[in-house]
Amino acid sequence: MLRIVNRVLLGIAGLVLLVTGAAVLTVGLGVDPPSWWIHDGRNDVLLSDAERTHWRDAGWWWPTVIAVLALLVLLALWWLTAVLRRHRLAEVLVDTGDGEGALLRGRALEGVLTTEATQLEGVDRAHAHLTGRRNAPEARVRLLLQPYVDPGEALQRVTTEAIAHARDSAGLEALPADVRLQGVKHRAKRVT
Repeated sequence: MLRIVNRVLLGIAGLVLLVTGAAVLTVGLGVDPPSWWIHDGRNDVLLSDAERTHWRDAGWWWPTVIAVLALLVLLALWWLTAVLRRHRLAEVLVDTGDGEGALLRGRALEGVLTTEATQLEGVDRAHAHLTGRRNAPEARVRLLLQPYVDPGEALQRVTTEAIAHARDSAGLEALPADVRLQGVKHRAKRVT
């Protein structure tokens, strides 16, 4: 739902900016504007002195302007955080084989995936996060590896063991995963 709202709002904003920019550009290039257009001609300013100072003495004008601008800023910040926030998958749809389905809590699958990844040899800590849709989940796994562990081997084991077990236990056809590896900070080993 958020993707649809995001695309619609971006499309409307882009269309308004495109039409306004094209109209201002054509008036600036010397095309006669229609009678209802806000600019009269090429040398017209956006706000004349009379328009700018018309409501200055009204006591309600500046609080209203500030309130509307503050509301626009708050809406823009809400929209930005909604777009940037990575949504956690609340439940995964498990095919039970009888035409019905069962719902598995996303946090339970994340916990199992985290626990199994942590128990792998050479993994100091692990964290799993499920995203995507409930019938097509995706996993994001972060591993903190102990010193002197082969990252390729750790990646192979987490893929073939932890992620494969999670995929099979939930009855999923596929469980795409983004695995990020990081090493534990440690002192350099002295060579004599």
